[in-house]
Amino acid sequence: MTTLTLNKRIANERGHTVISWLDGWHTFSFGDYHDPAHHAFRTLRVINEDRVAPGQGFPQHPHRDMEIITYVISGELTHRDSMGNTRTVGAGQVQYMSAGSGVTHSEYNASATTPVHLLQIWIVPRARGLKPVYAEWLPPKNPSGPLVPIASPDGANSSLAIHQNAHVYVGELKQGQSITHATRPEHGLWLQVIAGELGVEQEHLHAGDGLAIEGTAACEITAKSDARFLLFDLS
Repeated sequence: MTTLTLNKRIANERGHTVISWLDGWHTFSFGDYHDPAHHAFRTLRVINEDRVAPGQGFPQHPHRDMEIITYVISGELTHRDSMGNTRTVGAGQVQYMSAGSGVTHSEYNASATTPVHLLQIWIVPRARGLKPVYAEWLPPKNPSGPLVPIASPDGANSSLAIHQNAHVYVGELKQGQSITHATRPEHGLWLQVIAGELGVEQEHLHAGDGLAIEGTAACEITAKSDARFLLFDLS
């Protein structure tokens, strides 16, 4: 028999990096921020909420053996990589890069006036040394419901096919609306609030908050105000 457990990660208790062009919040240990109590959740290794100033960004740098998903909240982000890709995505869109055996890339805000606000997510892949991949996800024009798949192991329902038994969804709920997500009791869920307020059991979540949910076959999420969020279902 499993027991429901909820562990809340409060937004302003995350790691915080501020430099001239970047305002970043780290849900888990990242870079110079190290917190043994918040190092990862299952295969979910990084959730960074970044705001990048106009005309600035991350210069070319290497990655390997990581599934990297970038969700743009507002503004536009330009990606260049050693695979030959140069692409720009806007609000509500996703860039995916499987770093695999090794790749370099840069991420820049090409706008001269508008900051870009994004979530960068790292998921540990199921194997090392895979062939690097770049892909994009665009939100459907007519979603089938308030919870839309972004990434999955098999690319089902027009989602990105990633190298891990992980499902990533974006959700939008109007105030008072609820949705129930069915999962396996042995799986773990991570809920990351992008905007608005949500309720799960006794927990009340605000923008930037995260919640680890384990020991349940179904999770009900209720909007306390109009809200947008990401939901991770991890084996």
